[in-house]
Amino acid sequence: MSDSAKKKIESLRKEINEYDRSYYVDSKSLITDLEYDQRFRELEDLERQFPLLITPDSPTQRVGEAPVEHLEQLAHRLPMLSIQNTYSLEELLDFGTKVEKELGEPAEWVVEMKIDGAAVSVVFEKGILVRALTRGNGEVGDVITHNVKTIRDVPLRLNGDRYPDLLEVRGEIFMLNEELVKLNERQAQANLPLYANTRNVSSGSIRLLDPRICADRNLSFFAHGTGYCEGLRAQSHTEFLDELREYGIPATPRVEMFLGIQAVAKHCETFVETLHELDFEVDGLVIKLNRFDQREILGTRSRSPRWAAAYKWEKYEAVTRLNSIELQVGKTGAITPVANLEPVELAQTIVSRASLHNAEEIARKDIRVGDLVVVEKAGKIIPHIVRVEKHLREAELPEFIFPTQCPACQGELSKDEGGVYIRCTNPNCPAQVTERIRFFASRPAMDIEGLGEKLVQQLVESGLVRDFVDLYDLTAEQLRTIERMGERSSEKLIAGIAASRERPLDRFLTALSIRHVGSSVAKILAREFGTVEKLAAASVEVLSRINEIGEVIARSVFDFFRSPSGIKVLEEFKIRGLVFKPATTNSASGSSAFSGKTFVVTGTLVKYKREEIHELIEANGGKTSGSVSAKTNYLVAGADAGSKLAKAQSLGVQILSESEFETLLASQSAS
Repeated sequence: MSDSAKKKIESLRKEINEYDRSYYVDSKSLITDLEYDQRFRELEDLERQFPLLITPDSPTQRVGEAPVEHLEQLAHRLPMLSIQNTYSLEELLDFGTKVEKELGEPAEWVVEMKIDGAAVSVVFEKGILVRALTRGNGEVGDVITHNVKTIRDVPLRLNGDRYPDLLEVRGEIFMLNEELVKLNERQAQANLPLYANTRNVSSGSIRLLDPRICADRNLSFFAHGTGYCEGLRAQSHTEFLDELREYGIPATPRVEMFLGIQAVAKHCETFVETLHELDFEVDGLVIKLNRFDQREILGTRSRSPRWAAAYKWEKYEAVTRLNSIELQVGKTGAITPVANLEPVELAQTIVSRASLHNAEEIARKDIRVGDLVVVEKAGKIIPHIVRVEKHLREAELPEFIFPTQCPACQGELSKDEGGVYIRCTNPNCPAQVTERIRFFASRPAMDIEGLGEKLVQQLVESGLVRDFVDLYDLTAEQLRTIERMGERSSEKLIAGIAASRERPLDRFLTALSIRHVGSSVAKILAREFGTVEKLAAASVEVLSRINEIGEVIARSVFDFFRSPSGIKVLEEFKIRGLVFKPATTNSASGSSAFSGKTFVVTGTLVKYKREEIHELIEANGGKTSGSVSAKTNYLVAGADAGSKLAKAQSLGVQILSESEFETLLASQSAS
């Protein structure tokens, strides 16, 4: 038995116990969740190697740390277990694949938000709220009934008369960001300490002795799981959530159900892009088996259920000043506000811009130029503003007034019916035209070599190009009239445009900038119809019957091909002799150069946009991931690569520059 292993195990136990005590008792986080999980896994691995060193007081043998001492303590009827964490889609897929293999049948999965608050158990007897406990150490929790009764989301009496005789629900108590803003304003006015985040406020407030203070915090509650119940009707998680709503208990929102872990992974990858829409903090997604009978088959480990896992992402926050708000006009006319920030370091990169998404978000968060704001980066998405530090406003700042005219062409603006986006209604708006052409020429679309963003702008401003159809009428002589376009570069661009005349149909459909039609939808449509003529002739009913299309996308596609501009585009391309090849699952050449390889892309790239290099990898048979793991084959690193580069180096993952990536692609394609 190794003395060094024994010392390392003892050191890790002492360290983890201190982190647990600080987090669960003092409501303070000394390290990030990722760092904690890394230490915990290291301890688990060592104990597996040296099982004789496992002791009953090891953190691996229990859920958490002791509850605080100033509240009454009570045992849970059923333990409140933790959930195993994953930080990459590869780990999540491994978890789901193992579960489905053990079940021997397809699995129904539910995916719900992992709200960053305080876990609690709430017990109802004969429809009356009788008890509420913190998680505590999973076996014993603090009695916080007096504080939970102040939370308006939690009913004191259940609705109706069909509720179970005994109902224990587990859920999360949390604080909205807007409530934290108000609380810190009150704290500042009273010269009291400010609160850094909503999680600490939530976990601290429910442990207070005076319920009046907790009531003043305006906390919220969502239920997401069962405890000990007698008479529950539900046979699945989705039925359970519906049953809770029937009783008047708020159930966790935006819960999605999927058949198969592959569909779950796809949802997890895109969900993070919607975080800005939420007014509460989410640090991951929880993936559970939906059916209770399947859960019983798998059972639990000592710390966690074997039928659930959390997919978490790293989150980084910083406070900086908002210097200005810039309005950008997109290819479909959407006006997107962008925050220009005082540069600040975030996740080892310098951030100076953040998306504000839409006018409603600016109004909801009361974002004003000159404010100090909390900016967050979660996973691989672009930074967004979480909240305004209103207590630090030094003067009365004017509200941001969204314009009524397009900032590029002064045309009329119109808000989407039932939506949040405001759009320029002028299809000839130069900003829209420029963006449409830029996107048309990009790698995910028609991939026209030599046609960059600056050159597109010059072509539009010169009047040589009014729409992407005009690209196919350009001559080398015309191009040489553009600044810095010599004979060689002009001929190269003409050759690039000529090469794009025979792209696959899905790339052409992507390039058209039809609303709601990205590369994934374009591939589905291309496979389904084969030719653009058949697609253009399809009715809304036929389109909406296609799996993954739906009525909104069907209507958008139908309207485009029936519109004067859509009809004209197809006619113009036909006249110019463009031929659209049948859809392929790989690149136009059918390459599988990266088959079976997983790539992570990080840092600031020079030649590619992030979505472009992802498309190129996937078009050549590879997979892309947002996080580095032992299963990552290559990391493509640009400038300011940060923590992902460090992790790749520690794991021995091969690191590529952009030029090395292109060399690898060329060599693999040739072989």
